[in-house]
Amino acid sequence: MTKLEDHLEGIINVFHQYSVRLGHFDTLIKRELKQLITKELPTILQNTKDQATIDKIFQELDANQDGQVSFNEFVALVTKVLMTAHDNIHKE
Repeated sequence: MTKLEDHLEGIINVFHQYSVRLGHFDTLIKRELKQLITKELPTILQNTKDQATIDKIFQELDANQDGQVSFNEFVALVTKVLMTAHDNIHKE
């Protein structure tokens, strides 16, 4: 695999590492999303220990409002994080 392909597979694997814990094996409930964010994105996302911040992120990601975040919905977070990281690289 190329470096990019390896990183893409890594994103999928991290999602599944958290999605299989509770509820449906291929979606994140709020508790799983909080664990993923606090453990995997602590420097990029601010206030990740604040429940109100997690609630807001969860609501924004849960596009169909079914109380779960699917991988497709999770990709929106990955996109935002990548865009922010890209912008920050250019600021340095």
